[in-house]
Amino acid sequence: MTPRHIAIVGYGTAGQAAAVLLSRDGHRVEVFEQAPQPGPVGAGFLLQPTGLQVLWSMGLLDAALAHGAPVRRLYGETPSGRGVMDMRYSGLDARLRGLGMQRGALFTLLAQAWPGFDSMHRGTRIAAIDGGTHRIRDAEGRWHGRFDMIIVADGSASALRSQVAVSGLDRPYPWGALWCLVPRGDWPWRDELRQRYVAARRMIGLLPVGTRPGDDTPRLSFFWSMRTAEFDAWRTGGMAAWRDEVRAIWPEALDLLGEASETTLARASYRDAVPRRWHRGRVVLLGDAAHAMSPQLGQGVNMALMDALSLRDALRSHDDIEAALAVYERERRRHVRVYQFWSRWLTPLFQSDRDLVARLRDAAFLPMGRMPGGRGHMLRVLSGTQHGLFGRLGLQGGFIEALAAGEEA
Repeated sequence: MTPRHIAIVGYGTAGQAAAVLLSRDGHRVEVFEQAPQPGPVGAGFLLQPTGLQVLWSMGLLDAALAHGAPVRRLYGETPSGRGVMDMRYSGLDARLRGLGMQRGALFTLLAQAWPGFDSMHRGTRIAAIDGGTHRIRDAEGRWHGRFDMIIVADGSASALRSQVAVSGLDRPYPWGALWCLVPRGDWPWRDELRQRYVAARRMIGLLPVGTRPGDDTPRLSFFWSMRTAEFDAWRTGGMAAWRDEVRAIWPEALDLLGEASETTLARASYRDAVPRRWHRGRVVLLGDAAHAMSPQLGQGVNMALMDALSLRDALRSHDDIEAALAVYERERRRHVRVYQFWSRWLTPLFQSDRDLVARLRDAAFLPMGRMPGGRGHMLRVLSGTQHGLFGRLGLQGGFIEALAAGEEA
């Protein structure tokens, strides 16, 4: 394997993981991040077995388990207590589970694993790519490079995606969310993601996300679904009216919010992006820049980690960079495609104004999840191990044993 000079644009999870994996293989990595002080964006997320397996291969599984919270069950209900969704990882393998994590925890673990963190190009927004000379230009007009390869990992709203490939689909979702972290306290469901729905118009989610370096307080990630067009009205309507709405849906969730204010609730919006290609020459898309989708399936961070590992493996196997990028794209698209499909079709069941669709969901979703064929498929999609319509993505025995041993420890 020939050591390469590689530029990474963006320091989210995909860029972080790529920086660690590629620098460990002897490549010279330069990271360009537009934020003056890089840090985590968002509250918490659910790592699936596929993402945890990548951390295991990086030697970071034990550190992740030390901070994260095990999640064994996903349960959703109506305010009246009617069950809508009930999925348990044990239906696939008694040793499997998800891991709720704070974004700050994963960010810190990946930053500490990359020796080049202090030399990152901070406050540098990349505006253009010259694929012919393999250089990049920042917003101040300065050129950087030349590089052997350029990785575009600047997120779902990528400003550079169109310079790599024309998107077959690139549009914002009309629904977003409010997020915040709250102390776990005496919350009884410490190993479950709990959700409560009012049709598909309102959804509250509470996910255990453990601790982060420098803060030993176990926390939950609070999620409130709403249309992005309602963000301004929510702010002007005042916290009192919103708290009344939360109380009507889930009083215990309101108790957890405590003194949370408008300033502690972050807004999140999402995109659906399906580029027709993931690479052009020696320029390649990674993470959400390659396959942004609704967070309904909770796969964003997992896909980013898997992308980085797949790209590293492709570069190990092919000394020709363009050939390696073609292999990376082919392998990852095979896995991502089914998640883009289900994300697009499932999102209206949980985030939309379609009351009839929501009633059908409430009536059919739980029985479908109890059917042998339906249950297995739903659990594979949840865990990230669905590959195509009927295939399965195998997990390594060593990883499963390490995951089980980590729980015992």
